[in-house]
Amino acid sequence: MIKEGFLYIAALVFIAAILVSLPKILKGKAADTFFKFAPPIVLIYLGLMLLCTFKLWDLEATTDAYNALKNPLLYAMLFIMLLRCDLRKILKLGPKMLIGFFSATISIGLGFVVSYAIMHAVLGEGAWKALGSLCGSWMGGGGNMLAIQAALNVDEATMAYALVMDSICATLYVMFLLWIIGFSKQFNKWTKADTRVIDEVGLALEAEARANTKPITWQNIAILMGSGLLVSALSQEAGTLINTYAPFFDKATWTVLIVTVLGVVLAMTPFGKIKGTEEISNVLLYIVVALIASRADLGSIGNAPVWLLTGLIILVIHVAIMILLAKLLKMDIFTCAVASLANIGGTATAPVLAGAYSSALVPVGIIMALLGYVVGTGGGLIVANLMSIFG
Repeated sequence: MIKEGFLYIAALVFIAAILVSLPKILKGKAADTFFKFAPPIVLIYLGLMLLCTFKLWDLEATTDAYNALKNPLLYAMLFIMLLRCDLRKILKLGPKMLIGFFSATISIGLGFVVSYAIMHAVLGEGAWKALGSLCGSWMGGGGNMLAIQAALNVDEATMAYALVMDSICATLYVMFLLWIIGFSKQFNKWTKADTRVIDEVGLALEAEARANTKPITWQNIAILMGSGLLVSALSQEAGTLINTYAPFFDKATWTVLIVTVLGVVLAMTPFGKIKGTEEISNVLLYIVVALIASRADLGSIGNAPVWLLTGLIILVIHVAIMILLAKLLKMDIFTCAVASLANIGGTATAPVLAGAYSSALVPVGIIMALLGYVVGTGGGLIVANLMSIFG
């Protein structure tokens, strides 16, 4: 059993690195099918939960190392991740696609509130916090989920339910959307949608992406890591200070809001164009997920079916609202499906769905997913507070 803090951290990072590399190591049709259902982030969470359950490390002895690293790395990751979110590029998507995106965001939030109102009695005490964190993920990405978890102080055992719900429901939903995109002509005819604007935007974003050929250098990595850690440290100090004068948010929530604002603002400066933001934020994301999973004991997961049912209710409400709005606003299936998956699946899956429709529209899927990073944390916190009304 591991009891020394540094060995515990080193083991987590190494295990996460091995698990995230498996799709590169294992090849073949069977492996590809497996990794579609179990992407690296899910493997990291489930793998480290198993090791925690088998007591590979002493939870009490390694608590100090966990507490010292988890939140500081989380805030650094959130800042670096947001540097990719240039609001000027997002505005190029045009009004109809932005309406589609925010329709998806609001309908997801509504789905969480309604499903929690129905299921809260059987989900367990404080389930709204874990669902609020997951809502942040389904509006944005994993980084938003972890930020809300830190802000609401959600325990790892409860988050384990949310992660199981996320991995199964989101995977099934991606499969559904990849199937439904094949009926684009029939859907667009039913809604009387015009797709010319979307095609033009896709071609313009693709040309812009090809023009940026700057390489990633070790200096880029040093600058991004250094700035991320510094912003994390200063934001925590500022969050603590602001909390003393404005206690209606706790210091963790203030810290997340400060980091979010700094990331979004700096994304519109030359600093946001430094290559390497995606790579470094992904590395930090996997390390933070490994840290959180290392405190979750699978022995406590006994209520998973109820959580899965809650997830399905959320998705049914979301899809019903999106279909209704598509008919009323004459939205095409690409806008509806990619806006939906940009929220629920993020940058990992939205471009895949966009490419299944048209290769020229892959950049649209990426930009839509990046917008989710901007709204996910705030949206998830709002939904969590609405769910807390039900107890």
